[in-house]
This record gives sequence, structure tokens and C-alpha cells, in this order.
Amino acid sequence: MSKLKCVIVEDSEIQRITLERIIKSHPDLVLVTSFRNAIEAKNGINNRFVDLVFLDIEMPLISGFELLETLNYKPQVIVVSGNTAHALKAFEYDVTDFLQKPILLTRFDLAIKRAMLKYEQIHQNDDSENQIFIRSKMSKKRINFGEIKWIEAKGDYVKIVTLDSHVIVLSSLRAFHELLPQETFIRVHKSFVINIEKIDRFNAREVAISGQVIPVSRAKKSCLSEAMKFM
Repeated sequence: MSKLKCVIVEDSEIQRITLERIIKSHPDLVLVTSFRNAIEAKNGINNRFVDLVFLDIEMPLISGFELLETLNYKPQVIVVSGNTAHALKAFEYDVTDFLQKPILLTRFDLAIKRAMLKYEQIHQNDDSENQIFIRSKMSKKRINFGEIKWIEAKGDYVKIVTLDSHVIVLSSLRAFHELLPQETFIRVHKSFVINIEKIDRFNAREVAISGQVIPVSRAKKSCLSEAMKFM
């Protein structure tokens, strides 16, 4: 099973370092990065895909609850707080668990077991969740996500390049990208979305997939670098 990609959002340096140490020693977790406040975390989490957020609530300027309202997607969240009064509200946000400070290792392990179980339930090998139906030339075509190499904008259409062919579909690149798994398909240029699992080589300016060189814009190179850290 894949390790859960995690981030920490915690304004206390002592608590942050303690949590980093615990996460790094856990066999089912990989720490992507830590944020000192919710403002840093807002852009950081929205610009990368993570599975699990360890979230403090009481932070300056923006609280942990306010941060959850701003996220573009919904990773699992384990709230870590010294104030148990936040527990009830935390579960209104459908968090995976609530850990009280100071963290007990036995209680931490239980929280991770819950997160792993939820991850399994979300990522069950259901074929219907691993494919997309698209309309092309008055007919519907089923394409597995794993068959897609990249998608290219072509005016009012997109060109979907697969392992053995390509399909032209009436759609904007942004709208079609929203239908795909965000952890696998990333936008590297105003005209291209790529499947990072199909990359043969890459640098800050371009990626190569099956001999095709695809440009990487300056604004997107950091997203590509982050995504490739875990490949």
C-alpha cells in the first residue's frame, strides 16, 4: 500500500518539530512539508496534492477551521490541538480524527490506522472510478485514466493522447482536467495537462513522454517538481 503524503500546519515550533519526528518514524507516512501558519498552508496545500493534513486550530490571523474552508480539494485531516473544546466542531468538518496535545504515540497510531482505512475505502479498485466516458463524433468512448498520456488544448477542443491513439473532444482544458485524478494529472502549461506516470524525463523547461517534448511554463515548474518527488 502507498504511504500517505502528509503536511503539518502548526504555529508552535516545538509542537511542529515533535510532530515531524513522529511522522518521519511512522512506516505508513511520508512528510511532504510543514507550514508555520494557515496563510502559508493555504497556497501550499492547494498547489500540491496531499493525502493527510495534521492541523492545529488556534493560529494567528487565520484559524485551522478557516483554512479548511479555503481548500480546493478535501484531503483527510487530523486535528491536533490542546483545546478539547474544538473536538466537536472539528468532526463537523468530517475530519478523520482529533488528537489532544501532548500527543500519545498509542493514540497517534490509532489515528493513522483510521486514516489508512479511510484511504483504502476511497481508493478501492473500482473500475468505474478509474475511467472516464467521453463523447466524440456522436458516440461515447470509454478511456481508462491509465491510458492517457497527455491532454492538449486545441481552441474550443482538447486532444486526448492515449497509449495507442488520440481523441478530440469539445471541452476547455480546465474543465476536462477537473474530471481527472489531480494527484496523477497536472497542468504544466496553459495548453497541456500531463499524466506524471508517463513521463520519461523532465527538467525545469520541458517533459518528454513517448518521444514527445512538452513545454513547462515558469508558473508550473514548481508544481511539477513537487509532484515528481514521490514518483
